[in-house]
Amino acid sequence: MSRTDACLIFNPVAGQSDPEQDLAQIREILEAEINLDIRFTTEEKGADEIAKEAIAQGATKIIASGGDGTLSTAAAALVGTDIPLGIISRGTANAFAAALELPNTIEAACQTILGGATRVVDAARCNNLPMVLLAGVGFEAETVKRADREAKNRFGMLAYVMAGLQELREMESFEAEIETEDKIITVTAVAVTVANAAPPTSILAQGPAGVVFDDGLLDVTVIAPVSRAGAIAASYHLLQTALNENAVQREDIGYLRAKRVIIRTNPSQRVVLDGELIGDTPIDVECVPGGLTIFVPQEAAPASPIEKLEGLPGLKVESKSTSGFEE
Repeated sequence: MSRTDACLIFNPVAGQSDPEQDLAQIREILEAEINLDIRFTTEEKGADEIAKEAIAQGATKIIASGGDGTLSTAAAALVGTDIPLGIISRGTANAFAAALELPNTIEAACQTILGGATRVVDAARCNNLPMVLLAGVGFEAETVKRADREAKNRFGMLAYVMAGLQELREMESFEAEIETEDKIITVTAVAVTVANAAPPTSILAQGPAGVVFDDGLLDVTVIAPVSRAGAIAASYHLLQTALNENAVQREDIGYLRAKRVIIRTNPSQRVVLDGELIGDTPIDVECVPGGLTIFVPQEAAPASPIEKLEGLPGLKVESKSTSGFEE
């Protein structure tokens, strides 16, 4: 087999393993068939900047190795291009790999890249910023703040679930207006999550039975418990349904799918985008169908229900006279 070229973006401080051993293992597996241009992320230069530089210099494949932040930012730089991304997870949560149904060990990830099979998946734009995983309104931002490095080192993926449970005990509800192509939904909520792709541990994105990341649609989940006990019960239900790949059945959780969604809130709420705080509402999120190409094992994604809104508190759904958004 002829050798190919790829830029490997490597975060030397990701995860808890030995980065030198990790890099040696990656090179041992990949360099038999791939010429690697290895570039390291630093505090000054992130994966997105490195990826853009490599592409400008003629790179035709990008491989990213690190935690979720490294992988998400590298992927964001490739949205709208045809350049395939290889993903080698070495973080704590490995949510990015889980969301896209990719292996989370170095050896399996490298073999997936060598296999050469690619899959075109959706991306999105949130307030004109690239989005690969999800945007969270209100609750999600506070959860990200709670799941600090110490908690992640101690509990791994469970740190995010624990942070979510803690935050739901204290959440204040807000009025949300959710506008899609064909309707305007007004509801009282404690969290609204707009997902392109999400792992089961992102419990607030798990209204539908699995977030579908190649259907040209965004998955919107509305969490609207009316008490702290209800919030805890709702989050537990979301975790169970996510792990069992079932759609939610509680009246205080709703979900829908849309190509584009605008969310306005009263009062203003914090917004987190792919794990990073980006400011406050409102947000305008639009799917970019087929916006990202990734190396994958070949597996089919199951179909899942499209919408459930009935039972949400303060719910009002208004059909729009015309399909689309007023610009």
